[in-house]
Amino acid sequence: MTVFRQGPGARNVAAMSDNPFFSPSTLEYELPPFAEIREEHYRPAFERGMADQLAETAAIAANSEPPTFDNTVVALERSGAVLRRVSAVFFNQDSSDTTPGVQELDAEISPLLAAHADAIHLDAALFARLDTLHEARHGLGLDPESLRLLERRHTAFVRAGARLDADGQRRLREINAELAADSAAFRRNTHAASLAGAVAVDSADALDGLPGAAVAAAAENARALGQDGRWVLSLKNFSNQTELASLTDRSLRERLLTASLRRGLDTNGPLAAKMAALRAERAALLGHPTHASYVVADETAGTAGAVSAMLGRLVAPAVANAEREAADLAAAAAADGIDELAAHDWAFYAEKVRAERYEVDTAALRPYFELERVLRDGVFFAAGLAYGLSFTERPDLTAYHPDARVFEVFDADGSALGLFIGDFHARESKRGGAWMNELVAQSRLLGTRPVVVNNLNIAHPAPGEPALLSWDEVRTLFHEFGHALHGLFSDVEYPSFAGTEVPRDFVEFPSQVNEMWMTRPEVLANYARHHESGEPLDPAVVRRMLAAENYGQGFRTVEYLSAALLDWAWHSRTAADPLVEDAEAFEARALAEAGIAVAAVPPRYRTGYFNHVFSNGYSAGYYAYIWSEVLDAETVEWFGTGGRGVRESGQLFRERLLSRGGSRDALECVRDVLGRGPEIGPLLARRGLE
Repeated sequence: MTVFRQGPGARNVAAMSDNPFFSPSTLEYELPPFAEIREEHYRPAFERGMADQLAETAAIAANSEPPTFDNTVVALERSGAVLRRVSAVFFNQDSSDTTPGVQELDAEISPLLAAHADAIHLDAALFARLDTLHEARHGLGLDPESLRLLERRHTAFVRAGARLDADGQRRLREINAELAADSAAFRRNTHAASLAGAVAVDSADALDGLPGAAVAAAAENARALGQDGRWVLSLKNFSNQTELASLTDRSLRERLLTASLRRGLDTNGPLAAKMAALRAERAALLGHPTHASYVVADETAGTAGAVSAMLGRLVAPAVANAEREAADLAAAAAADGIDELAAHDWAFYAEKVRAERYEVDTAALRPYFELERVLRDGVFFAAGLAYGLSFTERPDLTAYHPDARVFEVFDADGSALGLFIGDFHARESKRGGAWMNELVAQSRLLGTRPVVVNNLNIAHPAPGEPALLSWDEVRTLFHEFGHALHGLFSDVEYPSFAGTEVPRDFVEFPSQVNEMWMTRPEVLANYARHHESGEPLDPAVVRRMLAAENYGQGFRTVEYLSAALLDWAWHSRTAADPLVEDAEAFEARALAEAGIAVAAVPPRYRTGYFNHVFSNGYSAGYYAYIWSEVLDAETVEWFGTGGRGVRESGQLFRERLLSRGGSRDALECVRDVLGRGPEIGPLLARRGLE
């Protein structure tokens, strides 16, 4: 995207009718016209978008005719077109290609957007119309999707405080505005802390153990950061950096992990404590004992007790597994003269033990996982096998950054389905992690088809060299494409239900299911080929690699559970609890009380960079990954049973679940697929927790 800072008079110019957000895009699939969008277009578009929607909702509320589904609920669905367009593009840029100007506007606009949402949800006349319709809903003759929309809209207003008295609504508005500003600050702080925490070395020798391509990528990273002649390891958004498995220099491993674990604690620790307190106060206003209780009441889990019970059931066997693994690793470390296994040693010696036990060196497998081949002959190939999809790259369509590539997606019958944008490489302007965004959501009501984005953070290779992936990066590519499929397959009337508009503890389910294709023999054999010779990965190595996959489940489960329970502890506090003064001490106490404090296995995310729960909408919801994995483990088994072929199973999964978005109850969709409710057994077996 071409970006210009806003100068004198720019606002007036951008506010004119040439602002590309003021009307629908004329490009295919209403792809945003990125070649025309400039940074100074955002603010006027937000201002007009909010004003337009408030005028639209005010007209709905003031309608002298009795409320009907069309003049109230459908009218709400149609409202806010300009705001919808600018929000999708702006927040995609804020995460994918941010600038100081974008961050400044995020800080200013986020509280205004929170106030805007409150102005709609707390409009008494508007809610009265919805309430009237909700009371009479079963006599309105609505089809199932329309009835569900009315019910979900009504629930959203109630949960947003529509039934509060004037004093309660005033305080709620204050809290929401403050939380929105704090969330934007948390994002900025995390980005800055991750950049500042990057580890630079002056000699390639210090990176002994890393594959040659990774060393070259570190040099390229240094060059991009203005540190020519050095090698820079930028921090990824999770705790245990991938390089820890390979670096032979123990002091560098310690330095890298320390930089990862300490980032953001000074700025985001106090901010997280404040946000947790505000969320607890808001929950109490809305009639819930804790923020966790408030969140889960509208998820598939239903109650905080159900989540606590599930997480608690997993802790003891996970810790026992991790302790058994630690004994193996300590013995390997002792052979190198290390008296005590530290957190920065775990990944390194786990890799050693895995190599000795299973004769698999995962670092040596990178040449078989070249990005372009994994994408086309793995991810896209699997989508063809299961769903009949095909993909054509569209270099004539401009995305928001030169790294971002546009693909047109075609259905099995050759009809056009939507656009997929792949933005795979790390850069200084992109936040860490991996995620999916929707630039345009599918809706029959609005006549729109899906435009979805996958973002990853794969290091840029040296010029002329291929991007070679780790096994975890291969998994991430398949995982995020599962989210993309959820958006691409959406087939609903109303935009509120499109694609991934499902409960938070369900949204990870389709993406986790899509991971299964990475190890399916016919898929793996198609993409796991040496990038130079084209030689396939030896089937014997594949078998050993799959066996090695099960090794380390103790570490992975404890790492995940520690983060989930840390999120749960922050958001299980009540409004009466005192403000946390020391986030680091709170972390240690919370993990100890949960029985998950394993010194050598830090949480996958610590408070200082836990974007999921303090800025990305997963507050009291990080448990969703393992809650969804219960469904995932069941579905993977289902794909291989029943005498159906892969294509038939894929079509059923698409029709009965992926295409439904939020238009049906999520667990009803699961029962439609499985023929019964989910059971936890397959998950326990997968993770070795029986």
